[in-house]
Amino acid sequence: MIKASVCPHDCPSVCALNVEVTDEGKIGRLHGAEQPYTAGIICAKVARYAERVHHPDRLTTPLKRTGPKGSGSFTPIAWDEALDIIAARFLKATAQFGSEAVWPYHYAGTMGLVQRESIKRLRHSLNYSGMKETFCVTIADAGWNAGVGAKRGVDAREMAQSDLIVIWGGNPVHTQVNVMTWLQKAKRERGAKVVVIDPYRTASAEKADLHLAPRPGTDGALACAVMHVLFAEGYADRDYLSRYTDHPAGLESHLAERGPNWAAAITGIPAEDILAFAHLYGSTKRSFIRVGYGFTRHRNGAAAMHAVTCLPAVSGAWAHLGGGALFGQGQIYGLKSWLLDGSDLRDPSIRIMDQSRVGAVLTHDPQDLQGGPPVKAMLIQNTNPMAVAPDSRRVRQGFSREDLFVCVHEQFMTETALMADIVLPATTFLEHDDIYRASGHTFLQLARAVIPPVGDSRPNHYVNQQLARRLGAIHPGFEMTEWELIDAVLKESGKPGADTLADSRWLDCAPPFETAHFLDGFPHKDGRFHFAPDWSALGANHAGMPPLPDHMEAMDAPSPEKPFRLVAAPARNFLNSSFTETPSAQKAEKRPTLLIHAKTCEDLGLSDGDIITIGNNQGEVTLHLRPTTGLDPRTLIVEGIWPNHAFIGGLGINSLTSAEPAAPAGGAVFHDTAVWLRKVQA
Repeated sequence: MIKASVCPHDCPSVCALNVEVTDEGKIGRLHGAEQPYTAGIICAKVARYAERVHHPDRLTTPLKRTGPKGSGSFTPIAWDEALDIIAARFLKATAQFGSEAVWPYHYAGTMGLVQRESIKRLRHSLNYSGMKETFCVTIADAGWNAGVGAKRGVDAREMAQSDLIVIWGGNPVHTQVNVMTWLQKAKRERGAKVVVIDPYRTASAEKADLHLAPRPGTDGALACAVMHVLFAEGYADRDYLSRYTDHPAGLESHLAERGPNWAAAITGIPAEDILAFAHLYGSTKRSFIRVGYGFTRHRNGAAAMHAVTCLPAVSGAWAHLGGGALFGQGQIYGLKSWLLDGSDLRDPSIRIMDQSRVGAVLTHDPQDLQGGPPVKAMLIQNTNPMAVAPDSRRVRQGFSREDLFVCVHEQFMTETALMADIVLPATTFLEHDDIYRASGHTFLQLARAVIPPVGDSRPNHYVNQQLARRLGAIHPGFEMTEWELIDAVLKESGKPGADTLADSRWLDCAPPFETAHFLDGFPHKDGRFHFAPDWSALGANHAGMPPLPDHMEAMDAPSPEKPFRLVAAPARNFLNSSFTETPSAQKAEKRPTLLIHAKTCEDLGLSDGDIITIGNNQGEVTLHLRPTTGLDPRTLIVEGIWPNHAFIGGLGINSLTSAEPAAPAGGAVFHDTAVWLRKVQA
């Protein structure tokens, strides 16, 4: 039997699925559905999703800790007992320290709006501490909105009509396989050229006509040099600039001294390669920049994003079919979310703490606590901060507190779950109802459960609904089933009801061409693209942001003591810390590996398979090395967020990454890390 579903794991792709279900009610193979963007193609890890659903290590019953934190000593308990314990500890923390002592903590393990947002409804209805979501797109959002003004862009399907596709700061072969579908279509049917800009030669770069490998944190300089050439050599569309942008003359003057030679010294890319890319981009009006997240995960990431988004404004590519840029489509759907997230109850006086600063919060940093009480109780859903949060040694220190009560609602015994007092078994997306929007395409989708919950697992909505009843939280969203919530949200938002959308499977919310290309104006008050953004409107930490697109020096710069720059890039077979438990993913990825330029290995006397320690003032990580090419000699790459225990010595890659928030609005700087390196003696 084939049943319809939607993948919740990756916000750009959100693939439409056809799911094989056996007569025994188990999952077989998953396939891409013929939704216009998915186009029948999905990634291999989701095609093998039965490995996760029916994995022998799935959590299937509530557990209560019986030994020290992190020991793995738990005993099974009933759901009612587990929920009663959680509610009692939340009530105790509130009575002793106030409601802000409880911190619901979550992220994007599911992109489904019902399951992901329900914890926010619990938070708002009880005045628990808020959480600023900063792991992924906060930095990039600020940079995109600085120039463009809203989080939307050109329909990704227009790549098929492009003559040049620039993949900037992403590796879609690993993370957005559908991008490659449209890219290959353009290559096949139009002879389109493909440029990949990434600090190392990724699987996507292998398929490109041109790969540029800037040093980490220098993308803004590359973008400025390209714009310099566009102005200097007659490629700038001056009619477009005068009609649609705010300060073209000032930008041209500003860039006069920022040419290819200037950028070469900063980026490490030869000036002639920068010039060749600028000529290709400037001479191709149907040029589509698919903007990724990777190059923004630096202290200067917002400035770099802004510089990159200026390119189609200078060239006028926005005006052409198959031209312009796309970062995300989050603002095209028009869904009214208050029933889902309880935002109608939000008290603006309640503190909002940074999820990336969880280590600092839990170790009582007064600045992070904002004058409020210590965190005494947590409910964690859809994330694994012990592995994915920066400064993970401090995160471990915080979660080791015996006075901190933690409930983790999870599918597997993650490293965070091991630190919990109560562990609740969670459903996968195939076991509950939900509704999905995407950042990388324009389709609103929903899906019903295709199999019953495995074991005694329960969805997020159930957990938060049951806790609400025990804690006295009142909101209409707690009184509705998942399907009733979906139906109510759709109808209030002027969309077809849940049953109607389920019959059609998806709804295309793409704006018209003129709106997608901003030909009816950019979403600023003056209707223009902003080369000179108002950074103060985008975040409180805006001091030092460049007034015009530029290379911003703020970064963890290399030094004689720490001469290398580390990028913690996505692996093909993992998705953050998901899929690290599946046999096929483990077999494919093998082990944590440090990629180093072959010339650097030769200079340092290093060989393939050597055991290497890299470190900084936060810690040390030990793993095997593999020589490679296609990156700067001082750039180091580690692919995948492996469990900490997979590394030699048990300290994972985020032991080295900083929890310092980026300008102007915060955000985790996962790829902005200077380290030293030494060989471990045999």
